[in-house]
Amino acid sequence: MSEVKSADTNNSNNLQQTIESQRKMLSELISSAMLELSNQCADIIAKKERMETLISEHCPKLSYCKHLYVLDASGVQLTDNIKQDGLDPTHFGRDRSNRPYMLDIMENSSVKNFSLSDAYISCNKRRPSLTALHTIRNADNKLLGFLGADFDIRELPSSRDAYKEPKEWRQVKGDPAIRGGLFHQTRAESIMDQNIDEVLSLMNELMTQQGIHHGKFHFSSSRCTIWEIDNPLSYRLLTIDELTDPDICLAFPAHVYPEQAIVPQDKIMNVFEMFRQLRFADENIYLRAGSLNIINGLVGLNFSCDGSHYIPYDEFLEKNTGFWFGTA
Repeated sequence: MSEVKSADTNNSNNLQQTIESQRKMLSELISSAMLELSNQCADIIAKKERMETLISEHCPKLSYCKHLYVLDASGVQLTDNIKQDGLDPTHFGRDRSNRPYMLDIMENSSVKNFSLSDAYISCNKRRPSLTALHTIRNADNKLLGFLGADFDIRELPSSRDAYKEPKEWRQVKGDPAIRGGLFHQTRAESIMDQNIDEVLSLMNELMTQQGIHHGKFHFSSSRCTIWEIDNPLSYRLLTIDELTDPDICLAFPAHVYPEQAIVPQDKIMNVFEMFRQLRFADENIYLRAGSLNIINGLVGLNFSCDGSHYIPYDEFLEKNTGFWFGTA
């Protein structure tokens, strides 16, 4: 099968940029409050109860924080965990020096005063968490310890810059065991194959006239999954009996073709006809499943070699079967 350049690297970069934007927002939200508190802790770092009182008073300034605590310069906890609703003494004396969030700031404490960890799974609740650390220094800039703040990702505010799936061709290789046995298998004619004209025509009707914005053909198992634009959180499974019965159109109300659709109405059947060609073009390498989302314009393909592709519809229509099977 023809190899194409994967866009996974670009997608990973886009995802990482979204994560970094969120981390920057969180750092700006908490770093100044932690600086103020760490400066006040410097003079009383040997006095546990006074530190706990001070930190408790500052909790409202870090309202998203799950726990606040102070560590000595070697990473051993000097206070209880201070929560918004009181103290938790179970972590007093805990050695946190080997926790991942400690390593960076302890190794770079001579040049670094604030650190926001990568996300990790917490030891107790087993939930995605973050830890922020700020150095505590005396007037001579000597390192006395660290102010720590733990955050449950569920409870953090989010920026408006949510991750968006890039509209680029992506290729995902599948199970190597399936790929290795590719030429020991041949396409078995399914009931959907035998009724392909009716199935494609009915799905075209559902997508152009009755509010189905995403449809996926499972050619080998003779079924389709569909999503309605007015009920996008649920999907419906259509069997081959339903896919060959025009009465299925009575089950869905008439719907104006959505304005936000990227795929023009008259191109939907062209995509489906290309699915047909990829299904029947070769007995070893053939389309097992194909999907179309008219809103984001992406075509999804899954072949008998277990390779998958996600490609903009217009780019998909520019290719012919010779391209996909390496005979162009």
